[in-house]
Amino acid sequence: MAVSEQIKILCVKLGISVSELARLNGASPQAFSQKMKREGFTPGELKKIAAAANCHYEGAFILPNGEKVID
Repeated sequence: MAVSEQIKILCVKLGISVSELARLNGASPQAFSQKMKREGFTPGELKKIAAAANCHYEGAFILPNGEKVID
């Protein structure tokens, strides 16, 4: 699933708009929207978005033995 779709689902579950999430994250809704269109978020930015939404983001590859390769 694309990151932009995950962000939209997050907003629905939190009962806020994407614009509201952008403001919580310290970004303008326009700039945030452009990043969503380009799928241009870095793992660090996604962690910052999660923190602004009072939740946790974990992006990792998980090997069959359970070991994680994280950013």
